[in-house]
Amino acid sequence: MYDVVALGELLIDFAPVSTDSDGYPTLKAQPGGAPGNFLAALQKYGCTTALIGKVGEDAFGNLLVSTLDKLGVATKGILKDPSVFTTLAFVTLDATGNREFSFARKPGADTCLRPEELNISLLDSCRVFHFGTLSLTGEPSRSATKTAVGYARKHGKFISFDPNLRRSLWDSEDAAKEQIEWGLRQADIVKISDEEIEFLWGISPEEGARKLLKEYGVHLVYVTLGPKGCYFANPQGNGTVASPSGIHVVDTTGAGDIFGGSAMSRFLKLDKAPGELTAEEIREITRFACCAASLSTQTHGGITSVVDEETVRANL
Repeated sequence: MYDVVALGELLIDFAPVSTDSDGYPTLKAQPGGAPGNFLAALQKYGCTTALIGKVGEDAFGNLLVSTLDKLGVATKGILKDPSVFTTLAFVTLDATGNREFSFARKPGADTCLRPEELNISLLDSCRVFHFGTLSLTGEPSRSATKTAVGYARKHGKFISFDPNLRRSLWDSEDAAKEQIEWGLRQADIVKISDEEIEFLWGISPEEGARKLLKEYGVHLVYVTLGPKGCYFANPQGNGTVASPSGIHVVDTTGAGDIFGGSAMSRFLKLDKAPGELTAEEIREITRFACCAASLSTQTHGGITSVVDEETVRANL
């Protein structure tokens, strides 16, 4: 039995560690991908997890699977495909640690997962199924994702969704909005950023959360606000939690995913439906997640930047 099974991209983030006099960066390879970052946080904070996805049968694919194995994330749902390369993402950072991505993904292995390749048995044995939008950007991974979501919903699993908007991966903004809207309508729990709410509807975080609860059937919403923290809402209440102060930000890569995984780890420990949590219970979940995500930005990378629970609690 797994607490959470996620589907999606497992990739290498190349992040700059220095730049020469001509402006060319020296890059460090880091294991990443939003679902991988999400599960790394869950695993770190005492949950059992598995990933469904595809990597290339190459050096980076082997490294990524080995990394998840060492973390304790079950990898029997990850296929290695000799016909495509493991997806690569090249990260650029500004002076405040905020990042932009350029993807080597035409196609990347993660986009090539087919519906018939899904390890459905993993979905039978989980409490929560999590997905994002990078697997919805094209076929065949879009069909694989929708097949998995449909199966998980039919079998009574909680569905968790993160839009994780990467505009450069979509053919058009309309295509991105269509698939994000589809994902939102499947979900019980949504982690979404203020920028994504602005992109979709041009409204405030609070209005966006209300819209998701009333119009989309979502039961628990976290709206991340960057360094300002997070606004949360469910049918029982809402509120805002500030991020901890005094954090020296080096790299924000994976911080949103780590927030999501950290929040999910606290949610699962309460053993309640997302719509039944009290506002105070969600506030405590959000405080932990904001702290864990903030602390992860003090080092480079996503999967490898999750700090231990004792460190998070010492900073609450």
